[in-house]
Amino acid sequence: MLRPFLLVPAALLLAACNDQGRLPDEASIAPARGAALFAEGCASCHGADGTGGQGPDLTGITAAAGGTFPRDRVMAQIDGLGRHGNPDAVMPEFGAAGMGNTVIVEENGIGTPVPADLLALANYLETLQR
Repeated sequence: MLRPFLLVPAALLLAACNDQGRLPDEASIAPARGAALFAEGCASCHGADGTGGQGPDLTGITAAAGGTFPRDRVMAQIDGLGRHGNPDAVMPEFGAAGMGNTVIVEENGIGTPVPADLLALANYLETLQR
């Protein structure tokens, strides 16, 4: 039997995942939004077209992963949680600064809140793959 008093905390938790309780619209997770974010925060190291420079070439991620774009791994790398506090890390920990409202991404029937800017960047990087 579902207990109604348990629904209130769940609803509050979901609302807290979103700035002001609003979900991002499609434009906020679109590759075009990701391109703008990439130009602003990534191109200085990875090149304007993602082919590298100070940072590595990002156009071969899918090929290196056996032909499937590894979205979750890419988002984890951008977020930087694995680099947290590592003084030798070269790439910034972008997730520490916040990456916008969250959107629920469903995979295998499980919904996970993901920052919209993080998803937009991953969606853009997927378009760069050769």
